Amino acid sequence: MQTTTKIKTLSKKIKTRKEGIFYKEIQQITIDDKGNIDTKIIDKVYVVRYRDHENKERLVTIGKYSEGIREAYCNEKRTEFILLAKNGELPPRLKERLKKDYISLDDIFQKYKAIKESESKDIIRTEQKYKAGIKKVFGDMDLHDITTDKIVAYRKTLLDKDRAGSTINSYISFIGTLFNFATEEGLYNGANPIKSKKLKAIKIDNARERYLSTKEIKTLYKAIDNEETFTNSTKEDLTLFVKLSLTTGGRLETILHIQKKDIKLEDGTVTLKDFKTNKTYQGFLSDDLIAYLNGYLKCLTTNAYLVGGDTTKKPTRTLTRHLKKILDDNFNKGLKTNDTKNRTVVHTLRHTFASHLAINGVPIFNIKELMNHSDINMTMRYAKLAPSSGKDAVRELYR
Repeated sequence: MQTTTKIKTLSKKIKTRKEGIFYKEIQQITIDDKGNIDTKIIDKVYVVRYRDHENKERLVTIGKYSEGIREAYCNEKRTEFILLAKNGELPPRLKERLKKDYISLDDIFQKYKAIKESESKDIIRTEQKYKAGIKKVFGDMDLHDITTDKIVAYRKTLLDKDRAGSTINSYISFIGTLFNFATEEGLYNGANPIKSKKLKAIKIDNARERYLSTKEIKTLYKAIDNEETFTNSTKEDLTLFVKLSLTTGGRLETILHIQKKDIKLEDGTVTLKDFKTNKTYQGFLSDDLIAYLNGYLKCLTTNAYLVGGDTTKKPTRTLTRHLKKILDDNFNKGLKTNDTKNRTVVHTLRHTFASHLAINGVPIFNIKELMNHSDINMTMRYAKLAPSSGKDAVRELYR
């Protein structure tokens, strides 16, 4: 009679009478040639839990009951570990294990990126966010060394630099996303450091009200054309980007991904990609833009991107750097960098599109479709600009 025997350490930690001392049961599974299964507990392994000098929970495996390990011995070892922690030290065996298990946050991001790309989800903006605000600080750091206190200190440096609250929240949240991903992939078994009362999200006012007036739009085009540090090619790219933004209301990456094949001049439409939902939607072209594109498109191949005119997409950071200079020089003087309500940024072009639609009496549901908003509440912020708000009617009421 042939049998198969397997030994398995169960994951459940069982409390003992001593504080911070647990054990896991070791199970023997026997399967005979008829498929009958017999299970029994044959041993247990002791685990000590304590907090290190950074108040981070540590688990250290001490040994098996069959090897002579008992609760009293575990309690002595725990006391020893706590004393080491007061001096900022780790037990030798834990140091060795952590060295073997070393995995950096950048390692996790690369695995995360590979999976998201394979799922055909847009990773461009996520990678930009990671490289711009997280990689330099935590990229090379082992996951076990990234603590809540270090993230709190990192957040403070961002606040001191007057970074926008929404940007800071986004960075912290994505660090948490990477830790969750590492846990799901079995690469990390500790606590997620962002899940702490110390890291409550910064309260922000998302009511970005700034949009460009018709006069300011003319100023913007003129400033691009007069910028002496820009080449003619850069001026052309920026001008076209602004025209497309103000005509379609598309977000930054949406505009940069428009290709010649997306344009239908005969009916004045353009196919736009929403990278938030990973879906396409239809936009419309103004007569002025159609006239501009009529000659411009003749020089492009079918797969060429409009902004840049090449089959390789214009680098996002290059365009935003150039446009930021123009916007700062002409509209942001005297404003703090974290004044999101009043500063003019690239996204202001999208708000300008929706705002002028409302000012010109376009129904709010039409604006919702043109902006590709998933929720009408996102569009309602523009309702107050509509001429049909009733303001004039109320003033004349009962006269």
